[in-house]
Amino acid sequence: MDHPESNACTIDDAEPFPVVRPASTAELCDAVRRAVGEGQAVFPLGGRTMLGVGRPPDRPGVGIDLTGLADVLDYPARDMTVTVQTGITVAQLQEVLRGEGQRLPVDVPQPERATLGGALAVNVSGPRRLGFGTLRDYVIGISTINDEGQETKAGGRVVKNVAGYDLCKLHVGALGTLGVISQVTLKLKPLPEATALVVCRCEAADLGPILDRLHESRTRPVCVDVLNPRAAAALPNDHGGWSVVVGFEESTEAVRWQVQQLLKELSASRTRGVDALVGPTAMASLWQLLGEFQLKPEATLTFKANLLPHAVADFCRTADGLDETMQLQAHAGSGIIVGHAGGLTLERARGVIERLRAEAARGQGNVVVRQCPAAWKASLPLWGAPRGDTALMAAVREKMDPRRLFNPGRFVV
Repeated sequence: MDHPESNACTIDDAEPFPVVRPASTAELCDAVRRAVGEGQAVFPLGGRTMLGVGRPPDRPGVGIDLTGLADVLDYPARDMTVTVQTGITVAQLQEVLRGEGQRLPVDVPQPERATLGGALAVNVSGPRRLGFGTLRDYVIGISTINDEGQETKAGGRVVKNVAGYDLCKLHVGALGTLGVISQVTLKLKPLPEATALVVCRCEAADLGPILDRLHESRTRPVCVDVLNPRAAAALPNDHGGWSVVVGFEESTEAVRWQVQQLLKELSASRTRGVDALVGPTAMASLWQLLGEFQLKPEATLTFKANLLPHAVADFCRTADGLDETMQLQAHAGSGIIVGHAGGLTLERARGVIERLRAEAARGQGNVVVRQCPAAWKASLPLWGAPRGDTALMAAVREKMDPRRLFNPGRFVV
């Protein structure tokens, strides 16, 4: 295990805390037990791409860097499952799977840095969420280290596993507050035979009707993403206006038919032009742009909204008009919108969030703040409007981490 003083980490404006880097599960358990004995909190760390998510820590502790736990433990490719340690980067995992013609079809930004454990803790998802779901849909087995430094397991290594409570889903998205995720078994998907992207450009007033037509389409896209004009400026051959990007990934024949069908359906809509991208270079660049959008370190404020899909167009138009720097990406079929704004004051940011929350409420949704200056976090509703399940979440936290050992102060409860 690396010496504690060999590294340090800061979360928000908290004092830097020492970091240890265990090289085995046994060392990880020892590190947790040592923290308990010294009265320190534990902050699990991976690629550190999303340390800005959540509130600042409310007490000092030690960081546990899991990047030394990056082994592939079991890969029965014929079963389309894989068991890995969670310090592996997403890019490393995908490279291993690619060798067997398989993948984990979830978009994680900065995959060369982001670890699987960190992605699980935040439940990261991207443009392919519409067609393939989120990480929570792929975890079938999990190992965690509890607040006594003991390894606990849930689920298993086979897809048809129905024994006991589904604790796997409980840990995904819990921001590491219920234990340190050390190992996970995932079910996989085959690599698609073909892929294509259709880019439809339109005016703001025509966005709603176009999305309605896509919802009614005979095609089955894996991605329907909306970009406002400022975000769409990064697209190839952009001519201004809003852009709707529709993605298909299936057999060659199915993709060909769906692209042709969608072009016919969109011909009756008011657009500023429709392009079909089939070249691997152009598509790879656009997929990467869509997958990386949610991380913009230079933004002053980043928010994530969730609401009913039918309300996406109205929400996006409202958000677009709130600030001249606003960049938006909406996973329109899933009702998820990510927005970035720069150059805001705290007062201005508070007003923007209040307007966004009101608009999201009309779509039965909510808005959380994913990134902002640390000094603002006490003044902004980071986790959105109060929810009816907060007491339940607190009860779960009390049962699984009664010492409040893991990431104290950073999550909803």
